[in-house]
Amino acid sequence: TIRPVRRSYYDPSSAPGKGVVWEWENDSGSWTPYDMDVGITIQRAYEKQHPWVDLSAIGFCYVIDFATMGQINRQTQRKRRIRRRLDMVYPLVSGTLPKSQSWPTSPGAAAPPPVPACACPQCLLVMSVKATVSAAGPGTATLQPRKAPPAPPTTPKALVPAPGAKAPDGMATVRGSLKPLAAQGGRRQAASTPALSSAGSTTSPPGAGSGKASRPGLGTLNRNHLQRLAIAQSRVLIAGVPTVPVKNLTGSSPVNPALAGITGILMSAAGLPVCLTRPPKLVLHPPPVSKSEIQSIPGISHTCRKTTKKQARKGKTPEEVLKKYLQKVRHPPDEDCTICMERLSAPSGYKGPQPAVKPDLVGKLVKCGHVFHLHCLVAMYNNGNKDGSLQCPTCKTIYGVKTGTQPPGKMEYHIIPHALPGHSDCKTIRIIYNIPPGVQGPEHPNPGKSFTARGFPRHCYLPDSEKGRKVLKLLLVAWDRRLIFAIGTSSTTGESDTVIWNEIHHKTEFGSNLTGHGYPDINYLDNVLAELAAQGITEESLAQEKD
Repeated sequence: TIRPVRRSYYDPSSAPGKGVVWEWENDSGSWTPYDMDVGITIQRAYEKQHPWVDLSAIGFCYVIDFATMGQINRQTQRKRRIRRRLDMVYPLVSGTLPKSQSWPTSPGAAAPPPVPACACPQCLLVMSVKATVSAAGPGTATLQPRKAPPAPPTTPKALVPAPGAKAPDGMATVRGSLKPLAAQGGRRQAASTPALSSAGSTTSPPGAGSGKASRPGLGTLNRNHLQRLAIAQSRVLIAGVPTVPVKNLTGSSPVNPALAGITGILMSAAGLPVCLTRPPKLVLHPPPVSKSEIQSIPGISHTCRKTTKKQARKGKTPEEVLKKYLQKVRHPPDEDCTICMERLSAPSGYKGPQPAVKPDLVGKLVKCGHVFHLHCLVAMYNNGNKDGSLQCPTCKTIYGVKTGTQPPGKMEYHIIPHALPGHSDCKTIRIIYNIPPGVQGPEHPNPGKSFTARGFPRHCYLPDSEKGRKVLKLLLVAWDRRLIFAIGTSSTTGESDTVIWNEIHHKTEFGSNLTGHGYPDINYLDNVLAELAAQGITEESLAQEKD
C-alpha cells in the first residue's frame, strides 16, 4: 500500500512552535502525545485560561479539564490524566518555506541560500564527514575495503563544520576522540569492513588499474549514503567496548540505529561502557493452532454469530416513542435547553425540519430528570437511528434498547490453548470479526455510497476466566445490537466512509502491549464492562436477550 506523506509548518506562536506537547496517560501507565491539531486546540484554550475545553468540535468525545489536568470521556465518564510538556523543541524556519534540495556535486555549482542546520546528533556526524571530504579536496577520499590494520593514529585534525552549522560544545570532545577510537575499533573488525581512507592521487577512471570500476568519491554521495556511512562508522567505534546494559532509550519504540551509534560514541568518549539492548517485538497473533486444539466456550452456544441489517421498528411515531419516557412540565425551570441552548421558558430554537409538536412544550425524562423542549427531543430522535430508544444528551442515560448502525458481518469465538501475558492461569478466548465492504444504508452517514472495511478479519483476545466469559457474553449482545462497529472516518488513517470501532475497546495484540492494545492490562476487563454499560449493555441485558 502506497500512501502520500506531507510535512507541516506551524506558526511560532502555536503549541509546536513553542515546543509544547500535550500527552494523555494510557492503560499501561505510559504517556501518549495527542495529534498535533488536538494539541494546538488544547494549548489555545489553556493560554486563554479557559477552565476546560470540549474536543467534540474537532471530532473527539472528550472534555479536557485544566483544573484537574484530566481527560473525561463524555459517554463513559472515564477519566485519564493528562500533562503538558515544554521540552519538545522543533526547528524554526524563517522566510519562505524551504524546498528539498541536494548538496552541490561539483565545486562550480551555485550554493543554495543558507538555511538553519539541523542540530540532531545524526546530522552533526554527517556534516563532520562532509566537512572532512571538502577539506581534503574533491576525489581524494574514497571508500575502499580495509585490507590491513591501520597505522598508529596521528594527531587528529580539527574538523570544520558545514556552512551554517554550529556544532554544540559536546561535539568537540567526540570529534577529538574519533580517530583513537576508530583505531581501537579497527583492530577488532573483519578485513571486509569499509572504511574512510585518503588516497594520494585522484580517483582512477573506469577501467583503469586493475580493471575494476572505481568506488564513488564521498563528494558525490548524497545525504542518505552519508548517513549510512555515519551509522556504519558509529558501529565500528563502539565495537568491543566492555558493556553495561542500557534499556530502551525511547520507551516502547525502536531505538534508531543512528541515535544508538551516537549514544555509544558519546558514552565511550566519556569513558563509560555501553551496550544498547533491542526493544521487545510486537506480537499480534498466538502460535499456530490446529483445528483439533480449538474448543467451544462452555455456557455459550455455537461458535459463530452473523448479523444482518435490522429494519427500523415501524408503527410508532417519534411522539409515541418519546411519550413513554417523558413527563410534561407545565412550569419550565429558568434554565437553558441543552439541545438548542434557548431558555426553556421560550420556544425551541431548532431550525431544521419542523416536527408535529408545538415548539413551546417542555418535557422531563423520567429516569434522570433532565428537562428539554419536546420539539428538540423529537428532532434529535428523527436524526438518530429511530430504533425506539432514546439517550439523554446531558447524562447519556439510555431509555429503551439502544441499537447501532454496524454493517452486516460475522463474529467467531472459541478457546485456544495459549495464555495471555498476565493471565498465565487460564487459556485464551479468541474473537474474530469479519465485515466485508459494501454499500451504506439509510441509517449510515452517506446512504447509497460504498464503504471500505480495512484490516478484516480482526482478531481480538480475552482471558478464558469468569470475568472474561462475562465480557464475551456482553460483547455478543453488543454485536446483535450492531454496536461494536460503525461507519465513519478512521482516526488512524483519516479515511472516510470506512468501518471503524464504536467506543468499545478491544485487545488486538496477543503477546505484547506495545501499542496499548494488548496484555498485561489489569484494568482492561473492568474498563470494557464500563464501556458496554455506557452503551446500555449490562447483565440485565443478558436476561432481556433470553426473553
